[in-house]
Amino acid sequence: MDAGLFTANNVWMMVCTALVFFMHTGFAFLEIGLTRQKNTINILFKNVFIICVGLLLYYIGGFNLMYPGDFNGFLGFGGFGLPIDETGLTAEYADGGYTYWTDFLFQGMFAATAGTIVSGAVAERIKLGAFMIFVIFYIGLVYPIVGSWQWGGGFLSTLGGENGGFHDFAGSTLVHSVGGWGALVAIYLLGSRIGKYGPDGKPKAIPGHNIPLAAAGVLILWLGWFGFNGGSVLSADPGMTSLVLVTTCLAAAAGGVSAFAVSTLMYKNFDLTMFLNGILGGLVSITAGADLMTPFTAIIIGLIAGAIIVFGVALIDRLKLDDPVGAVTVHLICGIWGTLAVGIFGAKAGLDQFLYQLAGVAAAGAFCVITSFTIIYALKATMGIRVSKEEEIEGLDIHEHGMDSYPDFRMNQH
Repeated sequence: MDAGLFTANNVWMMVCTALVFFMHTGFAFLEIGLTRQKNTINILFKNVFIICVGLLLYYIGGFNLMYPGDFNGFLGFGGFGLPIDETGLTAEYADGGYTYWTDFLFQGMFAATAGTIVSGAVAERIKLGAFMIFVIFYIGLVYPIVGSWQWGGGFLSTLGGENGGFHDFAGSTLVHSVGGWGALVAIYLLGSRIGKYGPDGKPKAIPGHNIPLAAAGVLILWLGWFGFNGGSVLSADPGMTSLVLVTTCLAAAAGGVSAFAVSTLMYKNFDLTMFLNGILGGLVSITAGADLMTPFTAIIIGLIAGAIIVFGVALIDRLKLDDPVGAVTVHLICGIWGTLAVGIFGAKAGLDQFLYQLAGVAAAGAFCVITSFTIIYALKATMGIRVSKEEEIEGLDIHEHGMDSYPDFRMNQH
């Protein structure tokens, strides 16, 4: 391969790695914006912990668990750490798309995302220690095992033989629904926040303390998706990269417009938080098939995702599952929709492909539900997962961190 092309590919992948890293700022802003002031430091601490520990876990074993080489298709392990191999720095690696080191770092950024999705869902009432232990197991073991089934050459990638196979371009299932299943199990075992449901059982709004930060977080996430999906081309190929960015952006825009339109018809007001989550729903939904869709089909997928956001949030509330940021709807429900959409729209549409997609959703769902339930239930039975009533009312920042996020601007949060 031409040295200039190899360098260009590698530089593009490093730029995408930086963009995916920046997404963690977006997640942090969104989570603290949609929750109360008294828990801001706690949420920021969790997000910083996820990035640091996630990268270290991916180095220790996650990368080689996700890409084990030749294995039985279900579970394999290529060894601890990152062995230094000179061929990893040349075009011999990954068909000249990037170096071994860039590959590790790019994939490591994805790993941390799965834990961040859970962070938002369990905000304001989970014990920090229990959450950190959960993240270590979930990012260190669960995420890379599921990833190996498709991206590591496992059984999902070989369904239907050479011409078939489950398709998840950048992770609607392998990243977003993995995080979403963990979030769903966690909020079920954790219970709702104090005051979320009235004596009549009806949900009550607990407003976030900084909607401008939440809006900034979503726009940062949208920008980061240029790296999340654009980098998943695994090279700087002009045609494919451009198409992926177009389908990604159109789905995001359609998701936002659809969510605000549907929510306005239902609730008779222009709800910015629905608009924002609609954008994220569109982004999550297009992630599985961004490389297979036309601009028009990307818009259709986004429009449906936006409606899913509105009805999904209402459904989660009716089930008395308290999700402060809408993570389950955005990442799990829209992740499932985007994965199935590959079998309905785009270059691989057809009954066989739909069934492959459904099999991938079911396999990932079953594994994530069983493992996350086992981890969280064990934590609940031993150290406990929920803070005390006093700690929850007064805020986790003071009780778990001994500091206030806005010491000069105290407000009554109760």
